Amino acid sequence: MPPKFIKPFLWSADFKKIDTEKDRDRIILSLLNVGSRKATKWLFSYYPKKEIKKVFTERAGKGELNKKSLNYWSIILKIKPKNLVKTRF
Repeated sequence: MPPKFIKPFLWSADFKKIDTEKDRDRIILSLLNVGSRKATKWLFSYYPKKEIKKVFTERAGKGELNKKSLNYWSIILKIKPKNLVKTRF
């Protein structure tokens, strides 16, 4: 179970049932999108950066992150937005 201080950022889930491996993508995307500094610091200490980048690349371009978070983490993770997997309509 993740630390209690990230609970506010996972408001759509039953926190008691959150599994850090099974719910990895949800945790990563939620904390990148709305997490506090403390929450994102935990995120990068818990999951390997390579894993975070993979989830970001595969899911962030599909509307999972707001525009400001998407731009910010693209810079931090050094991933050009054009390299993100996009939603297909």
